[in-house]
Amino acid sequence: MVKDFRSETINFKLFGQTTYPSMALSRIWSAFIIVAILVAAARATFSGDSGIFSRMVSGKADDPVDTIRYILADNKYPSSFGSTESFTRYLAGYAYVPSDSIHPPSLLISGEPSSPTVQRLIAEHPGIRVSGFRAVQFQLFKRADGIIETCKSAVNISIGLIGIMALFMGFMSIAERAGGIRLLSRIIGPFFGKLFPEVPKGHPAMGHMMMNFSANLLGLDNAATPFGIKAMESLQEINVEKQTASNAQIMFLCLHAAGFTLIPVSIIAVRASLKAANPTDIFIPCMITTFVATMAAMFIVAFKQKIRIFQPVILAWVGSFSAIIVLLVVYLSSLDAAGVQLFSSVLSNGLILLIFLLIVFGAIYKNIDVFDAFIDGAKGGFDTAVRIIPYLVGMLVAISLLRTSGTFDVIMNVLKTGFALLGTDTRFVDGLPTALIRPLSGGGARGMMVDTMKTFGADSFAGRLASIFQGASDTTFYVIAVYFGAVSIRNTRYAVGAMLLADLVGICTSILLTYMFFGQS
Repeated sequence: MVKDFRSETINFKLFGQTTYPSMALSRIWSAFIIVAILVAAARATFSGDSGIFSRMVSGKADDPVDTIRYILADNKYPSSFGSTESFTRYLAGYAYVPSDSIHPPSLLISGEPSSPTVQRLIAEHPGIRVSGFRAVQFQLFKRADGIIETCKSAVNISIGLIGIMALFMGFMSIAERAGGIRLLSRIIGPFFGKLFPEVPKGHPAMGHMMMNFSANLLGLDNAATPFGIKAMESLQEINVEKQTASNAQIMFLCLHAAGFTLIPVSIIAVRASLKAANPTDIFIPCMITTFVATMAAMFIVAFKQKIRIFQPVILAWVGSFSAIIVLLVVYLSSLDAAGVQLFSSVLSNGLILLIFLLIVFGAIYKNIDVFDAFIDGAKGGFDTAVRIIPYLVGMLVAISLLRTSGTFDVIMNVLKTGFALLGTDTRFVDGLPTALIRPLSGGGARGMMVDTMKTFGADSFAGRLASIFQGASDTTFYVIAVYFGAVSIRNTRYAVGAMLLADLVGICTSILLTYMFFGQS
C-alpha cells in the first residue's frame, strides 16, 4: 500500500502534463482552514462568542468545562452499549456526570418520556430538560486543543512513534533479507495465476505482483510501492492498448488498494504513542476488514471480467481463509465483551510474537546477520517517524481549527441526527471523517485518525473505529493516479468504481467489527 508520507509529494507526467498527487491533500487542507476561520468569524459576529478565537489559538482540551448533571429514568439504553455502566462511561467522556444529593440534575435521560416515572421526576425537578437515550448522543460536544497545543502534541506523537516504528521495520528488514517475501510469493503463486489469466505463465509481472502483495501483507510499505510500480510496468508490456487499462492491471490495482495486511504497523505505533491500554487490540479487526475488502475487490473485478471464481485453486484459498474468519467470528460471538477483548488481546499479541519468532528462525536458517539487518530496518523506522512531523503538524492544526470553530460539531450533529432518526446507534459517526478522507489522502486520513484518538481517547469507540478505518484500504484516488500515471494510461475503465465499492465494503465491515469487538466496552 502507498502509505509513506514521502510518496504523496511525488510529481510525474500524466496525460502530457505534470500532475501532483498531493494536490488533493493541498485542497483539503486549504478548505479546512478557510472554512474553520469563516465559521468562527460568523459565530463571533452573529452569536456573540467573543472567546472563540482564543480557544482556536491557545485553548486546551483539558480546560475545566461546565459539567452536565443528569439522571437515568430507566435502563432502556441502546443495546449496542451492553450495559448501563458502558453507557454512563460513554457520557462521562463528554463531561456528563450523574446527579447526586448535592448537585441537582439538569437533564433527564429516558427511553420512555411519557412514563409515570419520568412524569414524577419532572414534577420533582421543575425546569429539567428531557432527552431520549439516542437523542442525547447527538447533543454531545468534545472540547479540543487550540493550534499551539496541537503543534506540541503532533511533535510528541511523532517522537513516540520512533521506537515502535524502528522495532517493526527492523524485523521486517530481517524478513526481507531472509527471503520471507519470496517465500510468500511462491506460496501465493498458484492462486494469483488463476486471477490473472491474461498474464503468461512465468512472466515477470507475476513475480512483481506477488512481491507487492507479500510486502503489503508484512507491512513493508516502502518495499510495496516500487514492487507495485514495477508490476504495472511489466503488465504494460503485454497490454495491447497502451493507453487503456488492461484487465490484469485493473485486477492488480483493486487487490492492491484493498490491501490485505497482516500487521498494521503504523496504526499500532500511533496507538502506542497515544498511550492506548493495548495498542494491538485493533490487530484482529484490521486483519478481518482488509481480508473482507480484498475478497470484495476480487469478486467485483472477477464478475466484471467474467473470471471463473469457482475453480478448485481459488475455492481452496478463499474457502480456507473464509473458514478461519468465520470460525473466529462465531467463536467471538459466543463470548461476552470482556471475553472478546481478552481473546483479541491474547491472539493479537501472540501472533505478533509468533511472526517475530519465525522471522528470527528463518534468518538464522538462512545464515543472515540478524542484528545488522534489524539495525538497517530500524534506521528506516527512525527516519519515517521524524519525517512525518511537518505533515502531522499541518493536518492536526487544520483539524483542530475545524473542531474549535464548531464546524465539526455542526457536521457531526447533522449526521448523528439523521442516524438517530433511523433508530441506529450514533457512536460510529465520530470515526467517519477518517473513512471519508481515506480515498482522497492517506496523510489526511492519518491526521484525522490521530485527531480522533486525541479528542476521544485512543481506547474510545471512535478512536478504535478510526484506527480500523485507516487500516481498511489504501488511498484510492492516489493509487489510481500514481500507478496508472506511471505507465501513461488515460482510460482507467471501471477501476475507480470497483475500488470505491470495495472501500465501501471495508467501511461497513469496519463498523460492524468495531461494534462486535468494542461496542460494549
